[in-house]
Amino acid sequence: MANAYPLEWPTGWKRTRSQDRVNGKFSQLMGSSYGNQRKIPVTVFEGCRRIIDALEKMGASNLVISTNVTLKLNGQPRSNQAEPDDRGAAIYWSQGRGPQRCMAIDRYYTVADNLAAIAATLEAMRAIERHGGAEILDRSFSGFAALPAKASQAWRDVLGIPSAASFTPAMIEQRFRALVLEHHPDKGGDRERFEAIVQAREDALKESGIDQETAQ
Repeated sequence: MANAYPLEWPTGWKRTRSQDRVNGKFSQLMGSSYGNQRKIPVTVFEGCRRIIDALEKMGASNLVISTNVTLKLNGQPRSNQAEPDDRGAAIYWSQGRGPQRCMAIDRYYTVADNLAAIAATLEAMRAIERHGGAEILDRSFSGFAALPAKASQAWRDVLGIPSAASFTPAMIEQRFRALVLEHHPDKGGDRERFEAIVQAREDALKESGIDQETAQ
């Protein structure tokens, strides 16, 4: 079962680069009567409500909404919190006896907008079913099967930095560049080993509090 907090990004799903993120245009109506209603930015609570509603209509079960927003007692993310550093959102659910499914979006600047985008995507896929495309929908969802998470080595082990040793961003970069020269696939190296080195650098910089783009 996936974690609701902190964010558990699905294995194999690409992340959006920070410079490619955009402002969302999702909104909700505020006010008790038609004449008093006005549009406001969508909230985390509303994004979760839309996801739950869409999946209930699809007959889904075992829903987990995963973000870096701390949880309420009911296990759902809280609204009215400061935005976390990683604002992506992911959902995991079951559909009948099939494999666990997942969907994740981090294209927008806020957790609420990413949740609302997931809900909008689910609604669009439900529309396919309503118009008689049950087989198309089934084929579409086959691509959302959650992959088992791959066990990964600690970044220190990958980069060859002893666990008790202090480190600096310069040391991380030095080890990274040396290992890349040795293991790059273009030079006959193993691709999985190369990808582990790249991931280790990212994890090391994150632990040191250095932005990856700044370090480049």
